[in-house]
Amino acid sequence: MSNTLVYLLDGKIYINLTNRCTNDCIFCLRNDKDDVCGQTLWLDDENYSIAELKKQFDACLSFQGIGDENAVFEVIFCGYGEPMLKLDYLKELSTYIKAMFPNVKIRVNTNGHANFVHKRNVVPELKGLVDEFSVSLNGANSEEYDELSQPKFANAYEEVKKFIKACSDEEISVVSSIVDGYKGRRLDIKACEKIAESLGSKLRVREWIVNGY
Repeated sequence: MSNTLVYLLDGKIYINLTNRCTNDCIFCLRNDKDDVCGQTLWLDDENYSIAELKKQFDACLSFQGIGDENAVFEVIFCGYGEPMLKLDYLKELSTYIKAMFPNVKIRVNTNGHANFVHKRNVVPELKGLVDEFSVSLNGANSEEYDELSQPKFANAYEEVKKFIKACSDEEISVVSSIVDGYKGRRLDIKACEKIAESLGSKLRVREWIVNGY
């Protein structure tokens, strides 16, 4: 068996850095499935090398027929865990990609806990590497967030909001996302939109679907 660190979905390249996460969201796809479009994202070993990560990325480029440095495509850090927990790998691979393809768009889908985990504001370190953050707001208040996201530390909702604001302050495009309709449950979209705007971001409403994509 081998680790799937890089996979394709809808013509975009996805990076699956880790299975670890500081949340245990009740609607998370991995609670119900072992794969995304037939590609198993559970990692056998998290102690892989950056060389292996780059090798899989290069193989994906070759499969897609991408070789022109002016090529425009999208790379998304999103898998079965929180990508910002592997911050050094995320930074090194992003630097590698941007050096080869200056026009590529790099997006990071994150729960917004990175600054709490790493005990510093890491957002400035990613300016020029990450073009957009998609941050899981997942609620109009901390009680709702805790119920849906099941964070593994206290005051996580406030950390998420601070992270969104940090992205906005660095003038990095940031989108706050919520999952609406989980088993019929509806969130207060207007309230979430107001919070997102106050932090300098837009709101993206993701309708919950069983497959997760």
